[in-house]
Amino acid sequence: MAYDEELAARIEAILVDQPGLVSKRMFGGVAYLVQGNMACGVHKDLLMVRVGPNGYDQAMQDPYTRQFDMTGKSMKGWVTVDPEGIARQADLEHWVKTGLEFALTLPPK
Repeated sequence: MAYDEELAARIEAILVDQPGLVSKRMFGGVAYLVQGNMACGVHKDLLMVRVGPNGYDQAMQDPYTRQFDMTGKSMKGWVTVDPEGIARQADLEHWVKTGLEFALTLPPK
């Protein structure tokens, strides 16, 4: 399994009406970009979420979040959410919208 395609479909259903949304295969998974900025994505069975530097500490308080680390160096401003943390639709929507809201604060690329 390169990435959880069911999770990707759930994310796409949440983002379906988002103007300027692009999905792009990255990191062996799929990323969702708005205005050229990544908001969230799927890597294996994990949700990757861009929470921003100011939202990082708060996001890390969730019991299902971990540092985003694919290269041996964690990326502050990004978290991964374990499958248990997004099993409920409301929880997935929360995280996807968190990533989307942060990405929309960035200048378009």
